[in-house]
Amino acid sequence: MADAWLVVGLGNPGPRYAATRHNVGQMVIDELAARRGETFKAHKSNARVAETWLRPGGAKLILAKPNSFMNVSGGPVSALAKFYDIAPDRVIVVHDELDIPFDTLKLKTGGGHGGHNGVRDVAKALDTPDFSRVRVGIGRPPGRQDAADWVLDAFGATERTTLPILVADAADAVEQVIGEGLVAAQQRFHAPRP
Repeated sequence: MADAWLVVGLGNPGPRYAATRHNVGQMVIDELAARRGETFKAHKSNARVAETWLRPGGAKLILAKPNSFMNVSGGPVSALAKFYDIAPDRVIVVHDELDIPFDTLKLKTGGGHGGHNGVRDVAKALDTPDFSRVRVGIGRPPGRQDAADWVLDAFGATERTTLPILVADAADAVEQVIGEGLVAAQQRFHAPRP
């Protein structure tokens, strides 16, 4: 597809994980689908998919949520890219990021995985790290709490008041990367909030 983008939200499957920090990427994909009145359907790639458009007459969007666990996200992402014939430079992965403060977004293309096993698996399956990432800050755990436990916890009460804005901002960032390019989106979302 000439003007198509694969936008994947990383997370873990099932209701047990739906509201956890590790699933914020899938929350963003849900927001993008909701804005367009789309619902997800099962796909043979082991993912749930909604096919839609950036805007009428604009780029086609393949919104996807893998059914696999986070650390093995690469298989479904690679299968979707092959099925829709989408090159890695037209793939956007939305995921949680421990090393970014909560309520902050960072956007990039390529580079390392920063210890994020889902991103690592996607890069391995696509055979390149050169895909775009919308990194949604969840911050580090307080005190001595283990990071693995932190990402599998639900957002705290204070965080939940801000979470809808963060998810909407991340969805806006995806739309801007596709519509205007990565640099324009970085200039907007990397700037301090007024």
